[in-house]
Amino acid sequence: MQVSDALRRSRRHPGTEPGGSRGPRRMRYVVLGSRPARGHGTVARARRASASARGAGNGVDVHHGLKVSAAYAWRLLVLGAAVYAGFVILGRLQLVAVALFLALVVTSVLRPLADLLARWLPRSLAVVVSVVGSLVLFLGLLALVGELVASEWDQLGREFSGGIGRIERWLQGAPFHVSPTVTSNLQGKVNTFVSEHRSTLITSAVSGAGRLVEVLTAGVLALFCSLFFIHSGDRFWHWFQELLPQPARDPWNRAGRAAWRTFAGYTRGIVIVAATNAVLVGIALFVLRVPLALPLTLLEFFAAFIPLVGSPIALGVATVVALASRGPVIAIVVLALIVIVGQIEGHVLHPLVMSWAVRLHPVVVAVSVIAGSILAGVIGAVVAVPMVSVAWAVHRELRAPAGPRQRRAET
Repeated sequence: MQVSDALRRSRRHPGTEPGGSRGPRRMRYVVLGSRPARGHGTVARARRASASARGAGNGVDVHHGLKVSAAYAWRLLVLGAAVYAGFVILGRLQLVAVALFLALVVTSVLRPLADLLARWLPRSLAVVVSVVGSLVLFLGLLALVGELVASEWDQLGREFSGGIGRIERWLQGAPFHVSPTVTSNLQGKVNTFVSEHRSTLITSAVSGAGRLVEVLTAGVLALFCSLFFIHSGDRFWHWFQELLPQPARDPWNRAGRAAWRTFAGYTRGIVIVAATNAVLVGIALFVLRVPLALPLTLLEFFAAFIPLVGSPIALGVATVVALASRGPVIAIVVLALIVIVGQIEGHVLHPLVMSWAVRLHPVVVAVSVIAGSILAGVIGAVVAVPMVSVAWAVHRELRAPAGPRQRRAET
C-alpha cells in the first residue's frame, strides 16, 4: 500500500523520488525555443570567440569604410580604363567620329524643317530639299565672303601698312614712350624669323592642304549620313532596340530619348546664340566701318560654338583688324564689345534659350571646354559641352523613379 502511494505521488510530481522526497532532477530533453538560464553569456562568449578566430585568420580587422572605398576604387579604375580605351579608339577613328557628330548636328537642326516640308511633299523629297537648300545657302555665304575678301585685299593691305605706322607712332608717344629702335628691332626679328623658317611654313601650308582634304571627306560623309538620319532615324533606333534583351529595352529607350532631347536642344540653342552674337557684332562693325565686317561676323558665328572662349577670340581678331585699319579709339570700342556680348550671352541668351535643354554650372562648362581642348584641340573644345550635357541628362533620366510616365515625342 505504501509502495503504490509512492508511485502515484511520483507520477503526479515528476520531480520527486519514489521515496517521497522532492529534489531537483537533470532533464534529459530540451524544448524547442528554450535555452538554459545562463545561455546568454555563453552565446555571447561564443560569438566573440568566433569573431576573434575570423580576425586572426584574416590577419587584420579591416574597417567597413575602407572596404567600401576599395570597392569603389577598383571599379573606378576599370571605368577609367574603359573610358581611356574609348578615347584611344575615337582618336584612331577621328575622321569617322567627327563626321558622325556633324551628321547629328545637321540632323538636329534640319529635322524640324524636313518634318514641316513633309506635310506637303513626300518624305524623301522634303529631306533632299531641306539638306540641299541649306548646303547651297552655306556655300553661297562662303563664296560671298571670299569675294569680299578678294575685292578688299589691296585696300586692306594699304590700310594695314598705314595702321602699323600709326600704331608705332602711338606707342612712341605718351604714355608708353617706346623707343623707335625697339619697334625697328621687332620688325627686323619678325622678318628674320619668316625668312629662316620659310621652309617650315611651306611644309605647314602643305600639311594644311592635306588636312583640308580630310575635312572635305568628313563633310561629305556627314552629309551622306545626315540624309538617312533625317529620313529614317526612328527606324535606326527601333532596329537597335530590337537587338537588346527585353529587360534592357526600356532603360535604353529612356536614356536614348533623353540624350537626343538634350543634344538637339543644345545644338539648336547654340545656333540661336551664335546667330544673335553674330548679328550684334556685325551691326557694330558696320557702324564702326571696320574692314572685312562680313567675314569677321561669320567668324564670330562659328567661334560662338565654343562656349565662353570662342566669342572673345573672334572679337580679339576683330580688335586687331580695327586697330590696324581704324586706329586705337575704334579698337578700344571693338574691345568693349567683348564685355558687352559676353554679358548678353551669359545673362540673357543662355538662361532664355538653353536653360531648358542644358542645366550645367558655368564652372562645369569651363572645365569641360578646357579639358576637351587639351585632349582633342579645337574639336574637343566644340564637342566637350554637348557630351557632358548628354551624359548628365542620361544620368538624371536613369536615376529617376521608374514607372508609367508620359514621354514627350522625339524632336
